[in-house]
Amino acid sequence: MPASKALPSCSVLLLSGGRGQRMGGHDKGLLEWQGRPLIAWLHDLTRPMSDDLIISCNRNNERYAPYADQLVADEDEDFQGPLAGIRAGMAAARHEQMLVLPCDAPLVDRALIESLLAQSGSQPVVIRQGNYWQPLFCLLPTRLKDDLEQAWQSGERSPQRWFGKLSPIAVECPAGDARLANFNTPETLTAHPLPG
Repeated sequence: MPASKALPSCSVLLLSGGRGQRMGGHDKGLLEWQGRPLIAWLHDLTRPMSDDLIISCNRNNERYAPYADQLVADEDEDFQGPLAGIRAGMAAARHEQMLVLPCDAPLVDRALIESLLAQSGSQPVVIRQGNYWQPLFCLLPTRLKDDLEQAWQSGERSPQRWFGKLSPIAVECPAGDARLANFNTPETLTAHPLPG
């Protein structure tokens, strides 16, 4: 058998801790697309890339556990948004870099992830489409957890604003890049066929 490729030294955080308001309160990561839960698509993509796969979830832990090495939850129970999930993930991550992806973007591919990992260093790396940052598709140095904690304690809840203060490195994607499509409404779940 060929020698296995060394795992990259990054943690992976899959964000699945939202309220699911646009999905009628359903847990988005567990909704099925093409016969499988959304979380399964992201798990299959990122599992070979890390030995520290973290899922941020605030319910249904028993259903998420098979897809993760660690589960984390928001400190507060009132769904304070994705920055809360990033904060929980940063506190648990075991590597110097943490790749962040939302659970409702099953069309993300390895090339997109590798474009983030290629910029790994001391600054956050974030997908940008034109003038719009996509902060939930990013690579974060985990040394920033203290900065995030300080921002959180001062009342910051916006990933956009927090990233904006950190001079992130942009990975440019075209405006209509299907890989960034969020399946966050019932309509988008049924409208997207499998690519290829």
